[in-house]
Amino acid sequence: MPQITIEYSASLAEAFDRRGFALALHPAAAELIGSALPDFKTRFRPVTEAVIGSGADTEAMIHVDLAILPGRAPEVKARLGDLTLAMLCEHLKPGTGLNIQVTVEVRDIESYHKRVLAR
Repeated sequence: MPQITIEYSASLAEAFDRRGFALALHPAAAELIGSALPDFKTRFRPVTEAVIGSGADTEAMIHVDLAILPGRAPEVKARLGDLTLAMLCEHLKPGTGLNIQVTVEVRDIESYHKRVLAR
């Protein structure tokens, strides 16, 4: 159920441990929100063109859209956002020379349908 989409500046490709981040976040978030680990899906999308602030080449960003089924208390969503933000920062190598804006949005999924096909 959790659908996680991460957009990140392409300039962070070498500095952002994407797989490590997802593998750390999935079990921690599953425990926090009471979701099954196999239901987590994370997609990464490099952004090759973006303007941040004044448009300087020293600016970069990572944004996480974390969509979950409704019914969680606002406090749980806030803790999930804080957890995700902290883990993102842990999976960025220092010394990039970039100012990196890291943001997380936790939202409810409006409508969701799923089928698992075992082959």
